[in-house]
This record gives sequence, structure tokens and C-alpha cells, in this order.
Amino acid sequence: MLKEFKAFILRGNVLDLAVGVIIGGAFTAIVKSLVDNLINPLIGIFVQDGALAQLSFKLGNATFAYGKFLNDVLNFLFTAFIVFIIIKTVNKLFAANKTEEDEEVETLKEIRDLLKQK
Repeated sequence: MLKEFKAFILRGNVLDLAVGVIIGGAFTAIVKSLVDNLINPLIGIFVQDGALAQLSFKLGNATFAYGKFLNDVLNFLFTAFIVFIIIKTVNKLFAANKTEEDEEVETLKEIRDLLKQK
């Protein structure tokens, strides 16, 4: 059982997932800092309280902190947008490499077909 577990852990997919989770956590912290320290102060210029996260209203004994919710929505949108830009850039890079590989494969197929004819 220990051997199987070791094989499972050392598989590429598990290691890739672990790296992705760690980098994702760090990336989320960076985006949260961006929103908290740069975006919120800009919004605070237009909001009377000075900070988006401080916005709330009371209804009876309940306090609804809609500013914190809006802050989390902004974090999500910025994270999603930056990930979208990164994925788009990576896809363009791989598409350029794939075109070069396709041309090489096509040339090799032509050489193979010519050799078969002889």
C-alpha cells in the first residue's frame, strides 16, 4: 500500500495540482493586496466612508456588510481577468510552437512518402 501511495504522489498530475494550488494561493494574495491597497482607496475617494469594505447597513439587530461582499466580488473579478490574460498569452505561445511542429511533421511525412515511392 505504501508503494502505491508513493507512486500516486509522484505522478505528474498530483505534483502539478500541488504546484497549482500553492501558486494559486500566492496569486490570490497578490490580487487581494491589489484590491485592498490600490483599488479600494480609489473607490474610497467616491464613497463617503473612505473604504469599500466598511460599507454596511443595519436592519433590526442584523448588520449587512455589503461592502465586504463587493470587495470579494472585486477580488474574484480581478483574479479571473488576470488568469484569463495569462491563459490567453500561454495559448498564443503554444499555438506558435504547434504551427512550427505541424510544419515539421508535414515535411517529414512528405519525405516518408517520397522514400516509399522509391
